[in-house]
Amino acid sequence: MITQLPGSLIVLDGNDRVQWAAEQILTDRLVRRDRIAVRSVLDCAMAARASGETTVTSVSILRPPLRTGDWDLRVRAIPLDFDWVLLVIDDLSEENRVAAVRRDFIANVSHELKTPVGAVALLSEALVAARDDPKAVSHFAEKMQIETERLSNLIQDVIDLGRLQGEDPLENARVVPLPEIADSAVEFVRGAADAKNITLALSAAPDSDVFGERDQIETAMRNVLANAIAYSSPHTQVAISVRPNGAIVEITVRDQGIGIPETELDRIFERFYRVDAARSRVTGGTGLGLSIVRNVCRNHGGDVQVWSAPGEGSTFTLQLPRYQKSSQDNSSSIEEKP
Repeated sequence: MITQLPGSLIVLDGNDRVQWAAEQILTDRLVRRDRIAVRSVLDCAMAARASGETTVTSVSILRPPLRTGDWDLRVRAIPLDFDWVLLVIDDLSEENRVAAVRRDFIANVSHELKTPVGAVALLSEALVAARDDPKAVSHFAEKMQIETERLSNLIQDVIDLGRLQGEDPLENARVVPLPEIADSAVEFVRGAADAKNITLALSAAPDSDVFGERDQIETAMRNVLANAIAYSSPHTQVAISVRPNGAIVEITVRDQGIGIPETELDRIFERFYRVDAARSRVTGGTGLGLSIVRNVCRNHGGDVQVWSAPGEGSTFTLQLPRYQKSSQDNSSSIEEKP
């Protein structure tokens, strides 16, 4: 009968030892050996036992191993006979993500689409006014084409960011071979690099698999590479390395570009933030690429780090949990979000 109840279930005996747990609980590492791994979940069970009444609490857990990304849980503790307690755990992460996506999408669209849409409107008016001047018509038509492409890129990035916020990549995760993904991402941006005579140097070590959603990870790598090329001078090099480092795999992208001032480093992952707005207009940047990168990494339980200095270039390091056959054991610790 217990297995027919909604949610993920844990049964505790009177000594707070786990006597039974749903498979998903073990996969999510909420139980280590025969003990609850999250203190507030255990406190909820103890409160229900002491009061003899159902107790409900909300818990936000940071994804291991880098403690980024959230699992939002609702925990119901139901007292049973002989001081046993039934825990019913509902994952609210998807529901909360959808609500956040809806809010962000409305804010993003209303704020950022005004500029390119307004530019297209003004250019169309100028085009009509200059209809008897072939050179002016050609000039305004080229400008409209640029603004239309920028608008298209912006819409696609907003859609991609919304999709990333609205999906949990670990729900349908697969083993992803990062050396293969890195090679594909390099080939995707090679045309842009060749146009500026930028050399792409890729080094990928074996045993660099991760567990996640392939398309999201490749999108993140493409964005970092495209960013490195856009902000690098001609005849320079962008170096890409893929290396395992303990429980994570690090994807490092080093460029010899213009660099980022230290005062700006904390803001470059914000939506629509641009260090150099004028340069972004030239390169067609939307200000969403690095935000997408951070969302991908954190949704996978990883993160992204950056080092940069003006005139020296930048180094972006994407960190993703490494896939190992033993990675589904319960040895990793669980940390609650403060």
